[in-house]
Amino acid sequence: MNQAIRFHETGNADVLKLEHVELRDPGPGEVRLRHSLIAVNFIDVYFRTGRYPLALPSGLGSDAVGVVEAVGPGVTDIHVGDRVGYLIGPQGAYSRARVMPADVLIPLPDGISDRTAATLMMKGMTAQYLFRQVFPLQGGETILYHAAAGGVGLIACQWARALGVTMIGTVSTDEKAAIARANGCTHTIVTSREDIARRVREITDGKGVPVVYDSVGKDTLQASLDSLQPRGALVSNGTSSGPVVIDTRELATKGSIWLTRPAMAHYIHPRAHMLAMAEELFGHVLAGRIVSEPQQSFALADAAEAHRALEGRKTTGATVLVP
Repeated sequence: MNQAIRFHETGNADVLKLEHVELRDPGPGEVRLRHSLIAVNFIDVYFRTGRYPLALPSGLGSDAVGVVEAVGPGVTDIHVGDRVGYLIGPQGAYSRARVMPADVLIPLPDGISDRTAATLMMKGMTAQYLFRQVFPLQGGETILYHAAAGGVGLIACQWARALGVTMIGTVSTDEKAAIARANGCTHTIVTSREDIARRVREITDGKGVPVVYDSVGKDTLQASLDSLQPRGALVSNGTSSGPVVIDTRELATKGSIWLTRPAMAHYIHPRAHMLAMAEELFGHVLAGRIVSEPQQSFALADAAEAHRALEGRKTTGATVLVP
C-alpha cells in the first residue's frame, strides 16, 4: 500500500499525518511515478495553515522528482523509466508514489542528479521567473533580495552572479550571511542587527535599488519600500512573516513605486514555455554556474519536523523529504 502525508484540518505542523492511500493506474493523459525525493517549500506551510485554502482532507506538496512507472492512454512524450520532476499540479507530492497529469512533468537531463533536481523544480524555476520574467535583469543592476540564504535565495545568489548583477541579500544570522556570500551574494545585511534600508543606501551611495524581491512580506515591507529608487519595483513574491497590506498612496509618496505579487502559474504556461524555462535553468547547472544540493533531509514520515525547522528559520538552502 502506498503511503502519503495528509491533513484533515488546518493548523500547526502536528496536523500532518502519514496515511495509507490507494495507488490507481494512470488514466488518459496521466502517468504513475515513484518519487525519489520530495521538496519542502514555504508555500506548503501556507496550504497547511489555511492561508491558501484547500478542500480537506488533502495531500500536500507540489514539487518532487521521480521515475515513471506507467503511462496512460494518449501519453506520447513521457515513457516508462523516464526521470522527471514537477512543480505544479494537484497537491499530493508528499507521497511515495502518485498518479500525475503528464503535461506538468519536466524530463531531467542525464547530467543532473535527482538530488540536484529536487532543489530546482520550484526553487530554481522561481529564480528563473523572478529574474528573467517578472523583472528581467540584464546585468549591471544592483538589487535587494530578501532571504538570500533560503532555498530559492542560494540559487538566486548564483544566478545573479552569472548575470553580472550586484546582489544585496538579507539574512537572519552571520552564519547565513557567510553562506549567501559563498554562493555569490555581493553584500549581506544581517537583519537582527542592521537597518536594511540604511545599509542599502550606504551600499548604493544613496541611490537605492531599482528592484526588491521580497518573499518575507509584512516584516520587511517598509524596508523594501525605503530601499527603492523612484519608479522602482517591489516584487512581493512571498509572505512568510505575514500578508502585505499597503495604502497605495504610499507607493506614490515613496517614489511612484511599482508593486506586483506574481504567481508561478501565470508565468509557466504553456507547457512549451515551462520546458524552455527549465532548459535555461538546467543550462546554468550543467555549465557549473549554479550548484545546488539539499541542505536538510527528513524521512517522509517526519514531514511535520521538516515544517517546524522551516518555520523556525533553522534551515539554509533546500529541504527535502526522502520517501
